[in-house]
This record gives sequence, C-alpha cells and structure tokens, in this order.
Amino acid sequence: MKENVANDVYLLARAFAVRITKLYRYLKEEKNEYVISKQVFRSGTSIGANAYEGKEAQSRADFNSKMNIALKETSETGFWLDLLHETQYIDDSMFQSINNDCEHLKAVLTKIVKSTKV
Repeated sequence: MKENVANDVYLLARAFAVRITKLYRYLKEEKNEYVISKQVFRSGTSIGANAYEGKEAQSRADFNSKMNIALKETSETGFWLDLLHETQYIDDSMFQSINNDCEHLKAVLTKIVKSTKV
C-alpha cells in the first residue's frame, strides 16, 4: 500500500515540478523576475524531492514525516503562486491552471498524511 501511494504522489509531484521549472524559466526570461521565481522554484520542486525520499522511508513515522514536509512545501508554493498572480507576473489563466495542480497535490498529500499518522 505505502509503495503504491508513494509512487502515485511522486508522479504527481514530479509533473508539478516540471511545470514549476517551466514557470521559473518563463518568469526569469520573459518577466525578468528573479526573487519570487526562485522561491516558487525551490518550494515547488522540494515537494517532489520529499515525496521521492518518502518512498525510501525506514518506518511509517519517517514516511509520514517526509509527506508532511512535502505538504508544507505545497502550502508555501501556493503562497508564492498567489503572490505572482496578485503582482501580475502570471495572468488569471496561468494562475488557475498551475494553482489547480498545486491544490490537487495538496489534497493528495493531506490524505496521505492523515492516513499514515502514527
């Protein structure tokens, strides 16, 4: 069970990290934005890194801890996406699309954290 859940969330988180990386590149190259873009890049890619690390957890508690960190990073990423939207670095359409993915990932991670709580 744990491995299937970790694989699924890893795939979602990896796909999200790809989107975040493309957003980061867009923000740097098209908008000349270097500060917030770096923040959203770090938190958005950290989600996948922690989910992936959770696949190799040594215990249920370790797995839950990694998923909790990934969940926190998802929340932080949501903040940066909101800020990019409010400051008009990304338009409504871009925000809606990537924020929907972020919220979906957050829901999946929340379910994992709740179901694996020690």
